[in-house]
Amino acid sequence: MASGVIDISVVMATYRRPNSIVSALRSVLDQQGVRVEAIVVDDCPDGSAEAAVRGLGDSRIRYLRNPHPSNGRPAVPRNVGWPLSGGEILHFADDDDLVPEGYYADALAEFRRSPNIGLVFGNIEAFGEPSRSLADDQALCRRAARRAARLQRLGSARAFTAHLLFLELPFVGGATLVRRRCVEALGGLPVGTEIVEDIDFLARATRRFGVKYLNRTALHYRVGPSLMHSQADLSGALERSYRHLQREYRRQFGALDFYALKIAARTVLRFL
Repeated sequence: MASGVIDISVVMATYRRPNSIVSALRSVLDQQGVRVEAIVVDDCPDGSAEAAVRGLGDSRIRYLRNPHPSNGRPAVPRNVGWPLSGGEILHFADDDDLVPEGYYADALAEFRRSPNIGLVFGNIEAFGEPSRSLADDQALCRRAARRAARLQRLGSARAFTAHLLFLELPFVGGATLVRRRCVEALGGLPVGTEIVEDIDFLARATRRFGVKYLNRTALHYRVGPSLMHSQADLSGALERSYRHLQREYRRQFGALDFYALKIAARTVLRFL
């Protein structure tokens, strides 16, 4: 690789996690065999992570504050960060998760083997203090891996998309790398959903550009206080968000495609 070439640009939105972001950044910058840069966009008005990030003293990190804090909409700071990046592959990483060594090299090799594929993802492993939430998330991750392997054998982007729209998720944004041209073609990350913005993006990107599953760990997911674990009842927000992303998908890809995926999800795919 030529000097100065960037293989993977990591865009990391952060909000009041100065401790976990250090380990998150180290996990991506220490990847071997790839050239990586990290763009940290602090969504906190007082720059909660600035001292921690600058304290790493790594020239591959660019830190900036979101000029218009989003109040909990991660797609907003991510859309600030990714246009400033230089890599042809993007990773929208969370500020409290860890990327295992070797994942970037394996994903990059898969992108090179499959030039027509827009997204590559792998398995998730949940970690944290022993709790019911941790056990539940670990079981969820195991189910997702089994489902992803079966969907990969089908070789259908539509099957993956149907799961993202209507069924239990086979993959998540933190475990996924995406070609820059795909993000550009979609006009950046969608911000219309109340929550699950990453699922909104993944569904549209998967349908248009295709996805490849790597049967290896791609993400160590930290179970702890978060939007999904700190509120007693998110059912209303989830329902509204999924209605919105499904409506937008139907508008973009047409009613025939939408209802075909919905029928498949309710019949064949639900048994995978």
